[in-house]
Amino acid sequence: MIKVEIDEDSGFCFGVVTAIHKAEEELAKGETLYCLGDIVHNSREVDRLKTMGLITINREEFKQLRNVKVLLRAHGEPPETYMIARENNIEIIDATCPVVLRLQKRIKQEFLQDGKQEKQIVIYGKTGHAEVLGLVGQTDGKAIVIEKAEEAKKLDLSKNIRLFSQTTKSLDEFQEIVGYIKKHISQDATFEYYDTICRQVANRMPKLREFAATHDLIFFVSGKKSSNGKMLFEECLKVNPNSHLIDNEREIDVSLLQNVQSIGVCGATSTPKWLMEKIYNHIRALINKE
Repeated sequence: MIKVEIDEDSGFCFGVVTAIHKAEEELAKGETLYCLGDIVHNSREVDRLKTMGLITINREEFKQLRNVKVLLRAHGEPPETYMIARENNIEIIDATCPVVLRLQKRIKQEFLQDGKQEKQIVIYGKTGHAEVLGLVGQTDGKAIVIEKAEEAKKLDLSKNIRLFSQTTKSLDEFQEIVGYIKKHISQDATFEYYDTICRQVANRMPKLREFAATHDLIFFVSGKKSSNGKMLFEECLKVNPNSHLIDNEREIDVSLLQNVQSIGVCGATSTPKWLMEKIYNHIRALINKE
């Protein structure tokens, strides 16, 4: 009999759980609620909340709204968003993750401190990612974003550097960037770094690797837009090459179920538990058919 198991440590992080609860609470009141951007990078969960009445909008649409309620998701927003809300009498339901809020404040403080000093505020993160837009916004758009360790080479190492990280990035790569800057920065420049990676996310990696290594076949459930999903899926692949990224049960290749003893189902911080359970049940049904 093939064993099928769901990874207990996978699924929404607390920031996403809070944002979804806030959305559900507001929608239960029967009022119109808008959300600036997808509440979570998972189309199944976005669709579920859409059926409850949540209207997802982009930045241009947000600027046109007046006298309504808008939910800000866990990723956080730049100061400009709050300014538009005040001007347009928009009531903000702020679901920014507390970890992200603290990071925004630290970056803003660093940016406003010693204004005359020549320094680069560097953010290790994904360019254009919602959280990163909110972080760069704290520096009037002046922060430099680097996506990979090798991009540290393009920094001006003769100037002071203050390094921060998007909360969901890889801890290993962050440390690689720190090592490179320490080694190459000019003796006349100062370097300070702040490990701002969310531990709830970072701590998942060793657990996920352990889970992936104990199964013959892994189905990693994640929305294709999730940067956290891509990163965690790569961790699965490192320890188990028979890992497959799927968005829903229809993407399961039935031929993969042959000649395996155990199957693991896991996911990203943006993957709802109900979706992993649905996939788990679908796999069980496929096995019982054979």
